[in-house]
Amino acid sequence: MRYWWVNQNQTHRHEIAGGYLWSPKRNANGARNPFYESMREVAPGDVVFSFVDTRIIALGIVVSYCWENPKPQEFGLAGQNWKNIGWKVKVDFTRLTHQIRPKDHIGLLGPLLPGKYSPLQPNGNGVQSIYLTEVPTTLAEVMMGLIGLEATAIPAEAGLISPIVPDDLESWESLLEQKIEADTTIAETQRQQLIRARKGQGLFKERVSSIESKCRITGVDNPVHLVASHCKPWRDGTNEERLDGENGLLLTPSIDHLFDRGFIGFEDNGRLVISLVAHLPSLERMGVNTTAVVNVGSFTSGQKAFLDFHRNAVLLQSARR
Repeated sequence: MRYWWVNQNQTHRHEIAGGYLWSPKRNANGARNPFYESMREVAPGDVVFSFVDTRIIALGIVVSYCWENPKPQEFGLAGQNWKNIGWKVKVDFTRLTHQIRPKDHIGLLGPLLPGKYSPLQPNGNGVQSIYLTEVPTTLAEVMMGLIGLEATAIPAEAGLISPIVPDDLESWESLLEQKIEADTTIAETQRQQLIRARKGQGLFKERVSSIESKCRITGVDNPVHLVASHCKPWRDGTNEERLDGENGLLLTPSIDHLFDRGFIGFEDNGRLVISLVAHLPSLERMGVNTTAVVNVGSFTSGQKAFLDFHRNAVLLQSARR
């Protein structure tokens, strides 16, 4: 279990009521933001402190892994400079009756604050440039003690969480597919090719098969049991990228799922990367060796470009194994 602090001033009503956290992937200028990158580290069973207008107003239990998602429409004008596609995490929030003001307890909390990316200034005021940051267990336990009975059961409840599978990723892709179907500026043949490419079939699979011959992980080489998996996801790509054979790998359906959801990825040199939040026993059952260094072979220069996108925009926080 890990503990997180989220500053939700602009969006707290929507996020707490809707049961989620959402952030852009990067700053408006395209630079990495460590507090958006934190979204990629969150895992089911983690606990979140919601800080709004000087107070901890809610506690949340994370119930999903992070996934790509458009900016919620309910945000309205909030975050006008944010990119439309960001990270989303499901969180089961409980609003607190006893909403503590950390500044009132800074003498107790101050020595426990992290040295890097602290959510509070030394005087107890919040740091508004921070969205989501991890806090030490000792600090979290003291804050829950200050909150009192409402926080008592949270750690035990968090330990019983089973991950929820996000369902709006499918809805998002279906909406994009409908737009393609209705776009009469695209020739009928190409529309069908683009739609089939979403499922890793058709012309896209043919083009990937001219580069790839088997699943990089399992070694399965019967095309009946393989799909063409996009390195830059279908939902993120242009129509040209959706059909580009170098934007694909032949994978078995279970490995395709892990790759598309960011639980695994690949370095340019072929080394397998496994997300820190991936459930290793499940990966083993799917055919992924999680105990040894795995190298799946070389990639073309075109594939490397698309794999770079995957590592930076799809892969959840990772470590080489």
